[in-house]
Amino acid sequence: MLRWLLFIVFLSGLTGPASMLRADPLVLTPFGDQIGLSPHVSYLAEGDEERSLQAIMTLPDRDWTANTEDDVNLGYRDHAYWFRLTLENPQLVALHKILEIAYPVLDSVEIYRIDDGAVGQSWTLGDKQPFNARPIRHCNFLVPLDLPPQSETRLYLRVETASSVQLPMTLWSRDAFFVAEQPHLLLEGLYYGVVLVMILYNLFVFVVVRERSFLYYVGYISAMPLFLASLHGVAFQYLWPESTWWNDHAILFFLNLTVFFGGIFAMRFLTVLPHTHPKLAWTTVTVVIASGVFALVSLAVPYRLMILPSIVLAASGCAGMVLLGSIRWYEKDPAARYFGIAWFFMLFGGVVLALNKFTLLPQNLFTENATQVGSGLGVILLSIALADRINKEKKRAFDAQERLYHEERKVRLAQEKSLAVQQEANALLEQRVQERTQDLEDLNRRLQELSETDNLTGLKNRGFFDRSFRSACVRAYRFGQPLALLVIDIDHFKRFNDRYGHLVGDDCLQMVAQCIRRFVTRPEDLAARYGGEEFVVLLPETPANGAEQVAERIREAIAGTDFRISNEVLNVTVSIGLCCVVPEHVEATKLIFHAADEALYDAKGRGRNRVTICDSRFSTPVHSL
Repeated sequence: MLRWLLFIVFLSGLTGPASMLRADPLVLTPFGDQIGLSPHVSYLAEGDEERSLQAIMTLPDRDWTANTEDDVNLGYRDHAYWFRLTLENPQLVALHKILEIAYPVLDSVEIYRIDDGAVGQSWTLGDKQPFNARPIRHCNFLVPLDLPPQSETRLYLRVETASSVQLPMTLWSRDAFFVAEQPHLLLEGLYYGVVLVMILYNLFVFVVVRERSFLYYVGYISAMPLFLASLHGVAFQYLWPESTWWNDHAILFFLNLTVFFGGIFAMRFLTVLPHTHPKLAWTTVTVVIASGVFALVSLAVPYRLMILPSIVLAASGCAGMVLLGSIRWYEKDPAARYFGIAWFFMLFGGVVLALNKFTLLPQNLFTENATQVGSGLGVILLSIALADRINKEKKRAFDAQERLYHEERKVRLAQEKSLAVQQEANALLEQRVQERTQDLEDLNRRLQELSETDNLTGLKNRGFFDRSFRSACVRAYRFGQPLALLVIDIDHFKRFNDRYGHLVGDDCLQMVAQCIRRFVTRPEDLAARYGGEEFVVLLPETPANGAEQVAERIREAIAGTDFRISNEVLNVTVSIGLCCVVPEHVEATKLIFHAADEALYDAKGRGRNRVTICDSRFSTPVHSL
């Protein structure tokens, strides 16, 4: 009895803590372009009775099970599951992300966003919903997430599906997602393009030679990509985005149809007939009939009841085709070698997919695309096998002509090789010239940028300001638009420099430049260091009240910024002179600057830390703030 008690305690020590593990929250950084969320997910089974979100939120942590695998794959379940995930944004800026659930055959996915304990946005996804109802129209489930700065966001997901409960979640930055999507779309297009070419090619051959093997093969290679397109959500996206009923049945229908046409084609192609191979023929006929019945029944019977028998039948059918090809290969049938290898690839892809759905293999890029790769290779090999039959019959007629043109072909190949070498050399030379040209352009851009920038503050320098000021004045005169100029001077900066030193003075200049840069936001606006402790801000197409608001914001931001020197905190202030006019001639820059400078001196004379505005006649300032 004591041994049994110790054994039970030992087992509880193994299983108890694992179920009480709590998934760590995901702490985001600005550099996380692609983050797998599986290690940060917790889940719990809903049970027979549906629970509300409020009830789920109140559950203690011990009721949740942390996911310890590289992916979230719970296999086929009869009830719904809740998943929980916490995202922390400690940054000072908002992060704009995309949540991707890369398993498009889930029936229902309800996502709830919780901010500061309150329920915020929610989304209802799944292949039971019309495709156009998705927030981002993509074959996978995508949800845009805007995470405020220094915030914690918790997501609750309720997943209910008749398919395998898999939740491959990835958090993307928006740019990284669309960049990573391009190779995937290219591979998808390549696969379906190859299959479409094979369909048209073999259909054309059937019309020409009237050999029924090609027609059965067209049926097979049409059903296979439609099955994969339905499984990956591509068909729902492009072929029937509003037909949720058909989308729910299409996967099993086309899967069984693939086995149906594949079995008929195999019997015809390998000459496995009842009078030549009775046992093999009747076994294949049984599989063909069963798959045909399953295809029709799948249109009426719910998905959850048909998925497991269909997977077993499809795997058995693929294994039978490999066995059939191996036997005929052993019997010296020349066509069987292509057939056996092709069905081996398709069997391998199908078995990998089935093991993944039963949670025996993890969900990753290989397991999700093994069927697609295997079927693509199989389609190509079988097309080669069919073409091989035709080629062998034509080969005798072309043998004599091949010998006559053999020498000519050798000469032509030598010429083509020489031409290819010359073209390669020309292309390499052109590439090197382009690279050198690009390097020079980049260097010129960097040199120009350095010559226009003040090294200490990072703002534009006086030379760049003078050129831009003249251009802005000409443009404002031509179109009759207001032009505003702010001249900013740090109060008592010489005394500040003498007391604390030039290094601290440089830090002060940098702080002031940062405050100015925050409020110069339009592309046509310009902030520059004019010299010493003096800065200028140019605001084209800005009326006096708007320029005054910008000036006040700059002044208040600088005055409200604590400048720390060791243990001493100083408040730095600035005086600002403002002039806003519609220039009366193209050479009004000196008058405008002089007026703004007079307004600056007036602000200093009135006690500093203020904004003074000069009137449009460039006379003395009219009022101060």
